[in-house]
Amino acid sequence: MTQQTQWPFRWDLLLRYRLIEIITLWEGRLTTKALIQAFGIGRQQASKDINNYIKEVAPNNLTYDKKLKGYKPTSQFSPVLTRGEISEYLQLLNSRQDLLNQFESLNINQANTQVLSPPARAIEPEVISPIILAARENKRVDIRYVSLSSPQAKERIIAPHTIVFNGQRWHIRAYCEEQQGFRDFVLSRIVEVYDLEGTSNNTIEQDVAWSTQVAVSISPDPRLNPHQQSIIARDYSMKDNQRDFQLRGALVTYFLQLLKLDYQTPHENPLIQQIVVNNMEELAQWRF
Repeated sequence: MTQQTQWPFRWDLLLRYRLIEIITLWEGRLTTKALIQAFGIGRQQASKDINNYIKEVAPNNLTYDKKLKGYKPTSQFSPVLTRGEISEYLQLLNSRQDLLNQFESLNINQANTQVLSPPARAIEPEVISPIILAARENKRVDIRYVSLSSPQAKERIIAPHTIVFNGQRWHIRAYCEEQQGFRDFVLSRIVEVYDLEGTSNNTIEQDVAWSTQVAVSISPDPRLNPHQQSIIARDYSMKDNQRDFQLRGALVTYFLQLLKLDYQTPHENPLIQQIVVNNMEELAQWRF
């Protein structure tokens, strides 16, 4: 698909057709329920959309599987309205608004916008699909994982519960049986997925770092002059030169990295640092 492609479909149909493609590719099963929940349409309309996608958009992409009681991708599946990248599916999970942000390549007549996103990482549907299934059904799953600390991929049995975007990359939050604790596994580093290994006794409720809410308080860098501090306070919607964010403990480090505040010593130039964390000592137990 090129930026010059003009699709003869209404905007609402493009959204629904796009969801059909994304769900089928990354979950391996599509039912009318996905369209009903996402767009608030009736079952009859959802069924019509799927049939029209097959007839008008991509005749060779979907096939009905009686065992699955839904549509699955064919061996000839090739994305038509999407790029076939994992970010599209993960952003869809994050929010429906993120789905709209992916339509830049459809050349729709709208206000000029440009969104800079991190480079897409290599993740295959056959890897992510069983991970998602395990997370949904609280299953243990056998994976092969490569890390920066080990030259060879190692087999791990994990119990995933949540997919997370940390601002730069996607990972799965999961219980690791080898480490005997909850860890983050970068999705692009899962090189192979074997079998589901039954129900896990380690659930999301037992992930203390995930369930604990932690406050991160920021303020303008006090080394700035009052005028500069007022501008920074406005940038971050602060009140009385302070703003607090409620985060999961497991996400504190990522949040600090996103704000470029995960430092050992402050940056020597306050115009570059701009903001400071007021309660860094309180956050120590959540940082890694």
